[in-house]
Amino acid sequence: MAKRKTVFVCQECGYESPRWMGKCPGCQQWNALVEEIIPSKASRQSVGSQFGSASSGPEKITEISSENQPRVTTKMKEFNRVLGGGIVPGSLVLIGGDPGIGKSTLLLQISAQLAEKEVSVLYVSGEESTQQTKLRADRLDVKAEDLYVLAETNLFEISTHIEKLKPSFVVIDSIQTMFKEEVTSAPGSVTQVRECTSELMKIAKTSGIPIFIVGHVTKEGAIAGPRMLEHMVDAVLYFEGERHHTYRILRGVKNRFGSTNEMGIFEMKELGLQEVLNPSEIFLEERSQGTAGSTVVASMEGTRPVLVEIQALISPSSFGNPRRMATGVDANRVPLLMAVLEKRVGLMLQNQDAYIKVAGGVKLDEPAIDLAIAISIASSFRDQAPKPHDIYIGEVGLTGEIRRVSRIEQRVQEAAKLGFKRVICSENNLEGWTAPKSIQVIGVKTVHEALKIAMDS
Repeated sequence: MAKRKTVFVCQECGYESPRWMGKCPGCQQWNALVEEIIPSKASRQSVGSQFGSASSGPEKITEISSENQPRVTTKMKEFNRVLGGGIVPGSLVLIGGDPGIGKSTLLLQISAQLAEKEVSVLYVSGEESTQQTKLRADRLDVKAEDLYVLAETNLFEISTHIEKLKPSFVVIDSIQTMFKEEVTSAPGSVTQVRECTSELMKIAKTSGIPIFIVGHVTKEGAIAGPRMLEHMVDAVLYFEGERHHTYRILRGVKNRFGSTNEMGIFEMKELGLQEVLNPSEIFLEERSQGTAGSTVVASMEGTRPVLVEIQALISPSSFGNPRRMATGVDANRVPLLMAVLEKRVGLMLQNQDAYIKVAGGVKLDEPAIDLAIAISIASSFRDQAPKPHDIYIGEVGLTGEIRRVSRIEQRVQEAAKLGFKRVICSENNLEGWTAPKSIQVIGVKTVHEALKIAMDS
């Protein structure tokens, strides 16, 4: 009998080693390498060809049909927006998020909406029994006849049911509970997650069935399992939010069929998740006007402009090295902007603690928020409130100049819709478009000039 070949696989990053090591060379984690048996060549071939078809060989790109298949839309416009306009046939979508954030609730609601269109949907639960899934469905008032529930973790059994039922959509909850009998490692291991995802990808591509996969996240917030998992799927969506707050954010970080920075806002209620069609009002509803250190910026989240409040608190430091803390923005951006204000405007900030926060739990990472952060810092330092009906948009350079940003027209229109009176932006953004009559657009060249306009009482 031939000796079985084994390999040591890191359960954090997927690094493979022929021998055991205490520390993984790939991710530097201790005691993460686990011994796994390498499947034989015969078993890999038999399993790999289960859903595959004979290769037709290379084709000329000019002779390949490029007819676009229509996307399938749900009743949730926010969900459709994040996917780029709807569900693409044959796509493999990964949805990750913290425990209890609402991933299963969201997919059960989406499954019910799709089943109401008289198409069959198979919801596979590896964490709950069919009775437990039915209890959640009753709470969400799900009564779709074409929604089928399967409590199974064996991927061979799941694929057999998919062949028999031939559903139009499949939901796998979750990929960490699935396993293949040919792979000797435990469910949730790097090898099992990789092999199960590869098999599901083969089913989706060969049958044209869209498959949604729920993925657990690590304590650092990344999808649990090998990094290869995110490269294999067509779209990666993160479901974010605080468990003690009702609002949830569905953010697309990868999408082969649409924008990669789209964001959808939902509110968790007793009957499930409900979409928020105007998130700007939600983020600004608790804003205290006339307070020093508070400004509003129009940020682009994918193709949508969102108005968000930025708050700053500047206070004298009692430490040798002043503290610089930021929530919702890049922490490295705060000391950079403070250095610009100190050098170009003359504000003595080197002995001041700085705390910056984006209200509402949103994370902003575009350069257009620089001017709003700078105005907030200066406002809090001077203890002088900026005008409450102003919007600040612009990138701040190291020489103090205000640079142009993209999609200024959409940002200004969103500000005008919510009743703001003035927009302060780069002078270079004023060309080639016409602002609404209800709002005044002021172009500035430097951050010093912007501060004079913002603080002018």
